[in-house]
Amino acid sequence: MRRLALLVALCWGLAGCGFQLQSRLTLPESIAVLAIDTDDRQSPFAQSLSEALRGAGARIDGSGGRALRVRIERDELLERVASVSARNQPREYELTYVVRYSVLRDGVYLVEAEEVTATRDFSFDERLALAKSREREQLRETLARELAGVVLQRIASLD
Repeated sequence: MRRLALLVALCWGLAGCGFQLQSRLTLPESIAVLAIDTDDRQSPFAQSLSEALRGAGARIDGSGGRALRVRIERDELLERVASVSARNQPREYELTYVVRYSVLRDGVYLVEAEEVTATRDFSFDERLALAKSREREQLRETLARELAGVVLQRIASLD
């Protein structure tokens, strides 16, 4: 009985503070058809952006027409050594995913060359090189999904 009362109080508290689960983003009808212009359709960012747009109800149309065009001008993962060991071996790396994009409709820029970045650090152990290589790729995909979400939010705000 005590647990039930605590659960009810917790639910009321969450409802009273304005807490809401994040709902899935849906694009307005006016921007439901998009074309993505990129040099590398297989990059983690291009793949993540396509998935995010489809998840938001968009149809990706390569022919363009009167579709909204998203130009990916820069899609790059930068890596730098963040720290080294006493033996001058890399101990930590910093990964920065950089994306520059613009959005056009009928040749008119709705978003001009906007750049978004996401950065994460990861440790490195030369004895675990294969596992760390996989961790790096997973981190790259995570950063790409994060940036795709940011770009999707920006596109959704255009209506």
